[in-house]
Amino acid sequence: MLVCSWCFLRSRVLQRGFQSVTAVRLRRAEPQVNSAAVYRWCSTVQGEVRVRFAPSPTGFLHLGGLRTALYNYIFAKKYGGAFILRLEDTDQSRLVPGAVESIEDMLEWAGIPPDESPRRGGPCGPYLQSQRLDLYNQTARKLVETGHGYYCFCSPQRLELLKKEALRAGQTPRYDNRCRHLRADQVQEKLAQGMPHVVRFRLEAGVEPFQDLIFGWNHHEVAQVEGDPVVIKADGFPTYHLANIVDDHYMKISHVLRGSEWLISTSKHLLMYCALGWTPPIFGHLPLLMNSDGNKLSKRQGDIFIENFCREGVLPEALLDITTNCGSGFTSNRMGRRLEELISEFNPSKITTHSALLDLEKLPEFNRIHLQQRIEDEQKCCVLIKDLQQQIQQVYTAEIQDKEVLEGDYIRRVLHLRKGHITSLKELVSPTYSYLWVRPSLSIQQVAALTKEASHIASLVLRLIEEQGEELSLDQLTKDLKSLPKQTKATKYREVMKLLRLVLSGLQVPVYIALSSKVCVLCLTDVG
Repeated sequence: MLVCSWCFLRSRVLQRGFQSVTAVRLRRAEPQVNSAAVYRWCSTVQGEVRVRFAPSPTGFLHLGGLRTALYNYIFAKKYGGAFILRLEDTDQSRLVPGAVESIEDMLEWAGIPPDESPRRGGPCGPYLQSQRLDLYNQTARKLVETGHGYYCFCSPQRLELLKKEALRAGQTPRYDNRCRHLRADQVQEKLAQGMPHVVRFRLEAGVEPFQDLIFGWNHHEVAQVEGDPVVIKADGFPTYHLANIVDDHYMKISHVLRGSEWLISTSKHLLMYCALGWTPPIFGHLPLLMNSDGNKLSKRQGDIFIENFCREGVLPEALLDITTNCGSGFTSNRMGRRLEELISEFNPSKITTHSALLDLEKLPEFNRIHLQQRIEDEQKCCVLIKDLQQQIQQVYTAEIQDKEVLEGDYIRRVLHLRKGHITSLKELVSPTYSYLWVRPSLSIQQVAALTKEASHIASLVLRLIEEQGEELSLDQLTKDLKSLPKQTKATKYREVMKLLRLVLSGLQVPVYIALSSKVCVLCLTDVG
């Protein structure tokens, strides 16, 4: 009971992101309790859970964004909450056409669709920031009226000069807060003259520490290292710092799970929450997703965009598996986990501060495992069959001679024979496996180079197939083929198998033959 009471009191304080005298006393009075672990669990179950993924449509969804969305989705489903997609499109100059739709498309493709979004709607919409401008301007006016914000009339030229002077002196550029000292009559005069202006938030010293779900206690005296930040730009659009706290407040977000690059800005955001009299959500900053060599995963790498993986035949569950496998936050770290298993095994207290190192060279192996799981699931296998049928027709439209290769039963047989060996469906329509769908084209010279008894051997094999019919089994066929050279004059077993391989697949290297009896007969008849 002592620990439960302590958890309750502690979580009530930490939900607001601030450390109070009471919290300090409680922590000192109970030194034997693992406060970090207890807090992480207590804070995740207090009240309704609402999390959000809030990308900017200045580009398409990439692996880093998918991982952030995935952790939010898993967190919401683990605790019976809601997963919200909000698009932060306030930087109108950098918007990429089609990105808004594509981001939601890719979340749906990945199997982690939002509960509320621009497309789906919801009780706290709209979910595009460009449609919420009145709300941001109303909040900015409130900051100005209460003395926590002010109008700034500094020109871009003056700001650029401040930046150059700071760099020349070897200092970090920052605004000098000049306009916060303007008198009320000076401000009104400039506004009456229609002077271009922005709204800045007044940073104050004495930032309270806050407890992050992952990084623990944090404290950044932003007023000592930064100038007052812009919250409303000259074009009337908000900056990220204002828009994200306004939206999180009005959308009733309970937990903010975002990349660790925003950790240093959280103290600034908490100052804004305090100035507006709002209760902040609980923050958890996820460690960065890095390349296997430790370098930052860059959006300039074209192969990290989710649409590219989708086009290349990568399964969504394989992407979700590899992005969690390289990180932390789960009770196990095995390959082949499905989404429901990720949710079941998720434990936020196990998320570490170490960067997640992603090795994309392992992705084919993840895809192989998940493709095998799909093939073994009858319902999902039917979807694969339809997908492969389309791919076969696209690649071999003019070359298909036997329509039987497009039948569902035949394709299902191919999939089951090749499961565990192929890493994607696209492999099955590559030249290596073309013999599965197209009768190979052979020259007399190719056949004669192997044996002069090709016609005789073909007739012997045809007779085997006709005699056994539907009862033909792999074991019996293997036994019969091994005895077949005894019925020839000078052809050895090895030459027999080379001939059959060439006739059935058009290849001279070992392949796995999975043709139907009918297709085998047609190929052998051509030789005979």
